[in-house]
Amino acid sequence: MSESQIDKIAEIAEKISAEENRRTRQTHTINNLLRERQQVLVSMCELAELESGDVPPDTVIHNLRGFNQQLVDYTALGHFEIYERIIDGKERRGNIKVVADRVYPSISDTTQVFVEFNDKYDGVDEPESLGDLYSDLSSIGEAMADRIESEDMLLREISDSLESPSKNL
Repeated sequence: MSESQIDKIAEIAEKISAEENRRTRQTHTINNLLRERQQVLVSMCELAELESGDVPPDTVIHNLRGFNQQLVDYTALGHFEIYERIIDGKERRGNIKVVADRVYPSISDTTQVFVEFNDKYDGVDEPESLGDLYSDLSSIGEAMADRIESEDMLLREISDSLESPSKNL
């Protein structure tokens, strides 16, 4: 075997390894996003349950802070690890671009709702600031439902492409 053939094989092996690493990273990111989303939903339900009880405002504020942080973490993970690549035009897989073009406006709208909620309640420490919390939390629930529907379409397409790389050719 000549040295050029060995170099060619090494180059091919390196490309295969890089592709496998990319797939592994994307699978890991998707799993993290789904875990973050689950935590947000649980935290949102726990916060919503406080409305019906005789709960001290400090408890509500504490849970609200935790929920806000989880909501921000979840939103940022999706944006910086998945959507930014699409926004920047770096996604080469046509099937994913098609789905992203269809669902990204909804994802963007929900991000705006989440940011507005966070801006309104970030740093809240007075019970008087909680007057609209549960109606605002209802809006977050509606936005989460919309986002999950859109996000799942995109994540399903990404996952399918990771399982069947030939689908992208």
